[in-house]
Amino acid sequence: MQIKNRIVRSATLEGLAEKYGYVSSRLIKFHEELARGGTGLIITGAAAVDPSGSGGPYQVRIDNESYLDGHRKLTNKIHEYSDIKIAIQLIHVGRQGYHPKYHPIAPSAVLYPITNIMPRVLRTDEVDQYIKMFVDASVNAYECGYDMVQLHGAHGYLLSNFLSPYTNKRNDIYGGDIENRVRFIIDIYNQTRDKLGKSFPIIIKSQINDFVPGGLEDDDGISIVEKLVETGFDGVEPSGGIGETPIITKQAYPSKFIKKPEDENYFLPLAKKLKPIMKNSALILVGGIKNPVSAEEILKNRWADFISMSRPLIYEPDLPKRWQEGDLTPAKCTSCNSCLETMGTGLYCVIRKKLEEKDSKNI
Repeated sequence: MQIKNRIVRSATLEGLAEKYGYVSSRLIKFHEELARGGTGLIITGAAAVDPSGSGGPYQVRIDNESYLDGHRKLTNKIHEYSDIKIAIQLIHVGRQGYHPKYHPIAPSAVLYPITNIMPRVLRTDEVDQYIKMFVDASVNAYECGYDMVQLHGAHGYLLSNFLSPYTNKRNDIYGGDIENRVRFIIDIYNQTRDKLGKSFPIIIKSQINDFVPGGLEDDDGISIVEKLVETGFDGVEPSGGIGETPIITKQAYPSKFIKKPEDENYFLPLAKKLKPIMKNSALILVGGIKNPVSAEEILKNRWADFISMSRPLIYEPDLPKRWQEGDLTPAKCTSCNSCLETMGTGLYCVIRKKLEEKDSKNI
């Protein structure tokens, strides 16, 4: 699949759906702004593959027929911009869930300190039904006109729960060594390929480092990516950190503390280690990228194949267009992270909104 440029909108939970996860007009408008602004590949924020896997009432879902018309409206709108591609990110929140009706699930009984809830452990004979949820959601996405799917295998959600020795202490075929811990994801990939064939791109946001003691670290994370590439994933977006990282370590993982230029591009050293093993799989680099000059250097040196951003595009959805037209000043986003507080109920840039309100008062 050809993309008009090498800029990717990294999936971010928007919380802009109608109640119970239906695509809303404001969600469509949000993504249309990104398309109009020139982002080559838009990855929509985490869509739940099952009601038990949703992180809140306003998170998008794609687990049954009733949701599909809304998704078709979204993809049709984005495809009005003929050169823009749109992917959907698929998720089950796993042990980090807090749904009032559904108890959180996980590969092992490891307390989640944010909610103080001990998750229910999946039995071996139950795992197949969760694999099927992801496969069915991928088929739904294909039928709704999405150009690809991305599995969310990072940040402490269900897929990364299986990858990490911190959250996966199983002794069956889904636990133990790396080959077993990655099996859950590989089974999802293979069964999706069986349904959709070889031409529909499947990519993954893959956990590399949990940033907690006893958790996934770079060496094992790189080995996992190597197995994902061998399996056939068309692209990998490496990332890190889980929900309790700041609590356990008393410091935030990298995305929380970009305060000066040298803090940017914080996954670049990792990308340089990963790129030689990527074969035909695209490396999508996320992590504090704000400066078009350094982004261009990353691409020219082939340290990565795509540049993925989230917060800069929340502030400036037209950022790619601005850069393309010759204004090469860095993104206006200051990494204040106030947007994180809006994710569950309607994602927006708090600073941008305050400036807009100030301007309207001055008028």
